[in-house]
Amino acid sequence: MSQNITLGKALKLAAVQAAPIFLNRTATTQKVADLIRLAGTQGADVIGFPEGFIPGYPGWHALLSDGDPLTTSLYLQLFDQAVEVPGPEIDRLQEACREANVTAVIGVNERPPNTTGTLYNTQVFIGSDGTLLHKHQKLVPTVGERLIHASGTTGSKASVQADFGGLSGLVCAENGNPLSQYSVGLGYPVVHVASWPQFLTYGMDVNDLIQVAGKAVANAVGTYVINAASVVDDAEIELYGTDEKIRTFMREERQRRRASIFGPGGVEVARARNGSNEEILYAEVDAGAVRAFKHIFDFAGHYQRPEVFATLFEQYLSGTK
Repeated sequence: MSQNITLGKALKLAAVQAAPIFLNRTATTQKVADLIRLAGTQGADVIGFPEGFIPGYPGWHALLSDGDPLTTSLYLQLFDQAVEVPGPEIDRLQEACREANVTAVIGVNERPPNTTGTLYNTQVFIGSDGTLLHKHQKLVPTVGERLIHASGTTGSKASVQADFGGLSGLVCAENGNPLSQYSVGLGYPVVHVASWPQFLTYGMDVNDLIQVAGKAVANAVGTYVINAASVVDDAEIELYGTDEKIRTFMREERQRRRASIFGPGGVEVARARNGSNEEILYAEVDAGAVRAFKHIFDFAGHYQRPEVFATLFEQYLSGTK
């Protein structure tokens, strides 16, 4: 007769599906702090936030011409409202995590101090005691992001040790990068946060990518995956929905359910109710299931042969591939 077996520590995971206060750093930081505290009242251990959530993901790059004066205006607003890490906004988020006793991974547009033109697409890792654990900058900007974000400078490390075990994160499409998956797998995360935008561009369903890549990470890394994604709100549509084609696209995109949580192997354990409403999606999980999955599939350990593939990297680096 089969029976349920408790494998390890119980964790409560939280995935944010919400809209920022678009291009308003102070207000969005306050909203993030409030969501962290709300998740704390619900007993959450880990909360994941969308891509570039503070002060908002620059979705206009996919919809407006590079030569449109509005494009330049929006970029300047984004740069002005970007976050320094560390900095005063990060201090406020650290305080919220400490008060709520919640570990958080938060997507921000990062501006290095004393610069006038460089931004990074960054995830900030904050521990439940308020410690700034790590930051991960997206390795390669996607499509039009290349006009806004520089390539990441934080190297291959995208995982840390939190109080419950390993914690990792990747931004948007890099969750589908096999080498990124392998890199975070080496940190043996119990929880992985995948941060996603409100949409990609015409003809590309971000929800499909979220579910496919999220499951891929859950399987290849053998971890719980929090998929956190933004919501398109009326204020964002008003700001750069300059014609009916753009407005229709943005309205359709906000109907899609995005936030989800997967278990090791890619089993879905929670899914957002709909796309237009903001919510924190919760799932109570057994951290021991990560170890049980690794019994068979440890792609960072016994179920891998790195020496077999080493020559491929040698060829790539030497330019002889």
